[in-house]
Amino acid sequence: MTDSLHIVCPNCHTTNRVKRGDLVKAPSCGSCHQLLFTGHPAGLDEAAFYRQISHSQIPVLVDFWAPWCGPCMQMAPAYEQAAAQLEPEVRVAKVNTEEAQSLGARFNIRSIPTLALFAGGREVARQPGAMSAPDIVRWTRSHMP
Repeated sequence: MTDSLHIVCPNCHTTNRVKRGDLVKAPSCGSCHQLLFTGHPAGLDEAAFYRQISHSQIPVLVDFWAPWCGPCMQMAPAYEQAAAQLEPEVRVAKVNTEEAQSLGARFNIRSIPTLALFAGGREVARQPGAMSAPDIVRWTRSHMP
């Protein structure tokens, strides 16, 4: 196991090399100097999504949602709480399927919200439907590689 990981900045999308032990020390991006983990879900467009799942060496949890979706809005505070508990061991992100329709189509998202966990550039688990924060954390950790 290597001592450092590649972590993609949620702000400028630069890939950073971070020592495993430094993940819990609030590391910042070497390029834009913003925090790599904020305890809040990162909003991703299509390019940022692919960069995160293909270059980050930590799992990426994605909430596929839409602004008109009632269950999505109801789950949003729980997803925020889950992000605070899961980061920095997991990148927590959101993809607005109205703005990134091609991602919804490519990943065959049929209902929203849908959570998908990615590791090593591929989807490893999926869960449709709204969940509570404890359930999101438990589900994510149970599917981590």
